[in-house]
Amino acid sequence: MLDALGEANVAAAVGLFGGVLLGLAARLGRFCTLGAIEDYLYGNNDKRLRMWILAIGTAVVGSFGLMAFGLFDSTKSFYLSQQWSPLASIIGGGLFGYGMAMAGNCGYGALARLGGGDLRSFVIVLVMGISAYVTLSGPLAWIRIEIFPPTPPAAIPSGIAHTLGAATGISVAFIGLVIGALLVAFALSARTLRQDRSAVFWGTAVGLAVVSAWGGMQYINAHGFDDLPLVSHTFSAPVGEAILYGMTASGQSLSFGIGSVAGVWIGAFLGSLIKGHFRWEACEDPRELRRQIIGAGLMGVGAVIAIGCSIGQGLTAFSLLAFSAPVTLAAIFAGAALGLHQLIVGFTATE
Repeated sequence: MLDALGEANVAAAVGLFGGVLLGLAARLGRFCTLGAIEDYLYGNNDKRLRMWILAIGTAVVGSFGLMAFGLFDSTKSFYLSQQWSPLASIIGGGLFGYGMAMAGNCGYGALARLGGGDLRSFVIVLVMGISAYVTLSGPLAWIRIEIFPPTPPAAIPSGIAHTLGAATGISVAFIGLVIGALLVAFALSARTLRQDRSAVFWGTAVGLAVVSAWGGMQYINAHGFDDLPLVSHTFSAPVGEAILYGMTASGQSLSFGIGSVAGVWIGAFLGSLIKGHFRWEACEDPRELRRQIIGAGLMGVGAVIAIGCSIGQGLTAFSLLAFSAPVTLAAIFAGAALGLHQLIVGFTATE
């Protein structure tokens, strides 16, 4: 299959499969980063936040389960292979979270809304993808490298389970499975989530989308010759990559990231049709559009600094229990909370 289709095309198909699941989860399961934070802070409702925890727990159990059976070598992922920079996680995550609140969605959520006909999200996707590449390899790259220099390879994989395993001699896979099971149990300990079968199903599906990517990319690397990067879903630089592919497809190969971005859009489009929610929407207020453009720009910059967005760090890196994941996710939460407070309450003291 790899010889007939090409390794890059198969990788794109793996990304497409998981992306469709993520897009369906956004439209049919209301799986949303900003929505979960807003519900928790201002709606006194933690169900969607627990969906996130369920997705993380499922991804951890699935990823370390693959490791236990020798089907996945997590140490080849850049989330674990490089030394962790706490400052980059905190600043990048905070910028991303604040930008997410200003834009009204993260990159993943914007792709999902675009699939439902929201043209405002098209602007967010474009600006975020371009700003990510400007920061990754464009004019802002020199500033980024000066402030956040590349970290050297890690002597021990930069993950919680791997560090505990090295210190105790306990199997890394066993530690990961236990932590993942505890996260799933905590998420399901709330009756409000357990009683919502749709939320449980889609939260689990999101976690499995991440796992399918690890397993699929490991298979390609084990049986192919191109030594493709071992990656899973994230929606910062891959959005920019998809934009570049749209302009230069005749001279560029497909990739996992391009397939993932396309998959979210397709899954969200199908989900909006199933729900009967597809409709064209546009921005009527220039001030709103300005805020969304600024927010999208901050998200692109923050995601590159933090080496991942709310999905890339909050789910994909978390599935490996990378040190960066909980810190970046907490910074994203704090940044989003600050932005939401500014939008909903304001910073001007009331008399």
